[in-house]
Amino acid sequence: MLQLFENAFRLPDKIAVIDSQGSYTYGDLLRKSAAVASYLLNGKTDLHQAPVAFMVSPGFDYVSVQWGIWRAGGIAVPLCITYPFPSLLYVVEDTGAQTIVYGPEYAEILAPFETTERIRMVEISEVPQSADVDLPEIGLDRGAMILYTSGTTSLPKGVLTTHANIQSQISTLVQAWEWTERDHTLCLLPLHHVHGIINVVSCTLWSGATVQFLHPFDAVRVFDVFLEGKVNVFMAVPTIYFKLISHVETLDDTGKKSISDCLAKFRLMVSGSAALPVSVMEKWQVISGHYLLERYGMTEIGMAISNPLHGQRRAGYIGMPLPGVDVRICDENDQETQDQPGEIQVKGPSVFKEYWGKPEVTSKSFTADGWFKTGDIAVVEDGYFRILGRDSVDIIKSGGYKISALEIEEILRTHPEVKDCAVVGVPDEEWGELVAAAVIADAGLDVKALNVWMREKMPAYKTPRQYRILSELPRNAMGKVTKNELKTLFQR
Repeated sequence: MLQLFENAFRLPDKIAVIDSQGSYTYGDLLRKSAAVASYLLNGKTDLHQAPVAFMVSPGFDYVSVQWGIWRAGGIAVPLCITYPFPSLLYVVEDTGAQTIVYGPEYAEILAPFETTERIRMVEISEVPQSADVDLPEIGLDRGAMILYTSGTTSLPKGVLTTHANIQSQISTLVQAWEWTERDHTLCLLPLHHVHGIINVVSCTLWSGATVQFLHPFDAVRVFDVFLEGKVNVFMAVPTIYFKLISHVETLDDTGKKSISDCLAKFRLMVSGSAALPVSVMEKWQVISGHYLLERYGMTEIGMAISNPLHGQRRAGYIGMPLPGVDVRICDENDQETQDQPGEIQVKGPSVFKEYWGKPEVTSKSFTADGWFKTGDIAVVEDGYFRILGRDSVDIIKSGGYKISALEIEEILRTHPEVKDCAVVGVPDEEWGELVAAAVIADAGLDVKALNVWMREKMPAYKTPRQYRILSELPRNAMGKVTKNELKTLFQR
């Protein structure tokens, strides 16, 4: 039996999940996931790694379906609940999933699949609450899950992880961040990405702790839950912290103090999935007393690098390699570099098996000696890794220089009139690429004055040559800015 389920059997009466419908024990979760597994098997003894797609809202049913697919021997394929139909169709067709499990609220958008003979549609209410059935023995080398990359630089790729990969990803974080069954966390994150599925939900349930779901996001409700005094671990993306800060700033002094006193009792707060602006880090520290723990990971590798739970956390740095994860910095010839920027490469049991149905892409993503090439550029300073950006979108090659878009963004965000920003490289015949900045600010922002200000903060060759003032930045479901969309805007 998989370790995740063995741990659940130890604590049958402990509260595992809280959602809008109520509280559920580990025993409830084991019974419902067994019923889901039985229903999916439909008389078979094993799904034999067949992909099963599911579109279920965050909560008890989501976890029951995911566990049920695993316990039946299938590969879980979570569908993003905010995607339009063409994006859902892409995932279903790419994986070849022949079963889709869904919540009734998604019946309308999934309706076109009802006419597809090869696809079995299972509405979650059809599944009984429990079932007595022999379930297959699941080996760690089996495929467990297919998650899709963000698609910020190309079409999304299906990332196949095995149960061994997932077990390594979870146990590494449980050890590094000292999870225990006394922990209680609030999940606000999308559950079609590794941040929500592994870091929050799976680490919680592996540890015998409690995960509470709040969907959809609402800043007022988040603080209501915090003020109940049960939550002590919280993980979010920078955009969520930004929204929470904005809400706190609307409160009177009494309200602010109440929230600050509550947050000071948390044992851990983490930020990830996108670069955390230092300005957000500093504002949150004033509110909560916590210096957010930044870490680095990808769909393909889980988490690989983290600031320490105990010890110095550095703003703008992602920290040091996690236990059991080998990390190196390499040049363009995959040779390890010392004290120079280079690509982060990772090796270890947490690294994914393959890109689904893409053997050539998989092969090109690994070095000859088995290191995964992340495409992220970083430098190591005093043992701490600092991300300079993604080679394809965040490293701007202009006039012979390699310029970090993230460095420019960090400076821009310190301007008093700039609420947020994103920097990209725009193709140019003379320079190769020009530095261009999209800025969230009031329409009255004086761009010329902003540019003068920037030139006082950094070398002229790094300062933007073009600016656009926007009301919001284009983002994907995880809050990452989709920079290719921004490039198109500047090119128009």
